[in-house]
Amino acid sequence: MCEYLEKLFTLKNRVALITGASSGIGHHLCKVYAQAGSHVIAIARRESKLIQLTASITDQGGRADYLAVDLSLDLDYAALNQDIAAIAGSPDILVNAAGINLREPADKVTKKGWMNTLELNLSVPFFLAQALVPGMAKSSYGRIINVASLQSFRAFDNGLAYGTSKGGIAQLTRAMAQAWSDRNITANAIAPGFFPTELTQPVFDNADLSTQHAAATAIGRNGVMEDLDGISIFFASPASAYITGQIIAVDGGYLAK
Repeated sequence: MCEYLEKLFTLKNRVALITGASSGIGHHLCKVYAQAGSHVIAIARRESKLIQLTASITDQGGRADYLAVDLSLDLDYAALNQDIAAIAGSPDILVNAAGINLREPADKVTKKGWMNTLELNLSVPFFLAQALVPGMAKSSYGRIINVASLQSFRAFDNGLAYGTSKGGIAQLTRAMAQAWSDRNITANAIAPGFFPTELTQPVFDNADLSTQHAAATAIGRNGVMEDLDGISIFFASPASAYITGQIIAVDGGYLAK
């Protein structure tokens, strides 16, 4: 690869903060971003998983640290930002991958479940980004990458609270872009189709349902984690400097059919 293209897509010497890092998409992207050259700060609740993850990355020559934090709690984001900065400096990249999906029928949604879903899936991405923006602006480089969903665009059974939160993520991404892009901070979102994660385990445990969703795509299969690598690197890299406020579906054409 020529030097220009390497500079265009490299994450070398960048600091990437990734939430939801103990499993699923967040866990996978920690490894991908480390391979692309960034110093990864992994955040999640389960410390044992974070220890295994960061050890795996460092064993392969990457740079990774972690913070065991329950993001669903009422956090002091200024203090959290200080803890993050003490590890590796102010992050250049934020990936908001933490989330929950309680899969409750509409008639069974409780206020507690509703509030917990909106807090982790929608409020945390905003307030965490808000805390990191001054550091990104100071360095004149910021990339905020939210994880949206097919339910940012359409409804699914038993997904009222989750779908509401992910519809909010789509608008939050556009609002972040409008608010902060003039400081060299872009905000974009990835909307995955059906990928094998803890959140989608009920789908993949049901062979008929998994096959049904695969058939609903234009490509004819469900996603594998590697399908997320290209867009995730692109949104975090200098290559996407003039792209902001966009939600890109990585869904095999699910929404196109």
